[in-house]
Amino acid sequence: METTLQTIGRAPIAPASLPVLLPTLWRDPHTVPLEELREIISRLELACQEHPGSADLYTCLGMARAMNHEAYLSLDALEHARRLEPASFWAQYKYSELLYRLRALPRAEKETLAALELARDGAQAAMARKQLQEIRRLTRDGTQKPEWDKPLTRPAAWFLLFAAAASLVVVLR
Repeated sequence: METTLQTIGRAPIAPASLPVLLPTLWRDPHTVPLEELREIISRLELACQEHPGSADLYTCLGMARAMNHEAYLSLDALEHARRLEPASFWAQYKYSELLYRLRALPRAEKETLAALELARDGAQAAMARKQLQEIRRLTRDGTQKPEWDKPLTRPAAWFLLFAAAASLVVVLR
C-alpha cells in the first residue's frame, strides 16, 4: 500500500494497480462529498466481489465504510482483510485505528502493538507508535469504554432474590 491508486473516471478498481491506497480515504471525512464516498464504496464492494483474495481492497473498503460512519461493516471488512493477509501492516493498523476511534482502548492497544510488529519501515513504525502513545494517554485520562469481562450471573441472582423478597414483604403486609 505504499503507492497510490489513481482512479480514472468510473473505471472499476482492480488489484493490478495494487498495492491500493485511495487518496480520498486519507482525506478528512468531512471534506469528502457523501455521493463521492457512496460511489467509492460501491466500486470497492464490486472490486472485492471480483477479487475476493485481495486484502488491500478489503482494507480500503473498511476505510471507506469507516468514513461513512458504518463502524460494524468497517470492522467486518478490516477483519476479513487481516484474515486474508495476516502480515499486512495496513489492514492491522487500520483495524486498530478503528478500535481506537471507537474507544475500545485495551483492545486497540493490543492491536496497535501487533501493527507495530508488522511495520516495514520507519514511517509505518512512527504512525503506530504515535497511535499507541495517544491510546495510552487516553487510557491514563480514563477516556474509554469499560471492558465487560466478568459474568453478570451473581449480581443478577442477587437482584432477583432481593426483588422476590421485596415483593413478598409487600404481599404479606
